[in-house]
Amino acid sequence: MDEKEAYQQKLNARLDEWKAEIEKMQAKAKSAEADAQLQYQEYIEDLKKRRANLEKELEELRDTQTAAWNDLKAGADKAWNAMSEAMDDAWRRFG
Repeated sequence: MDEKEAYQQKLNARLDEWKAEIEKMQAKAKSAEADAQLQYQEYIEDLKKRRANLEKELEELRDTQTAAWNDLKAGADKAWNAMSEAMDDAWRRFG
């Protein structure tokens, strides 16, 4: 397995983990008070958008030639870090 494939597998696995965490947050939001539910929903929607953007980055990585993937990897890394920070922030606030 080359570096590109290993990176894609790592990113896919983390996307799956984030999806499960977002689903946990949604379940927790349902049992929260009305005001808290609104805050949860705002965070959850933001996380879903970030995750979708990261999936798009991954699709672009899959479709690129090996020589060009390093350029796209930088964008995916940036999106990855932003998603990680957003998930950490959400769990600090609502976990």
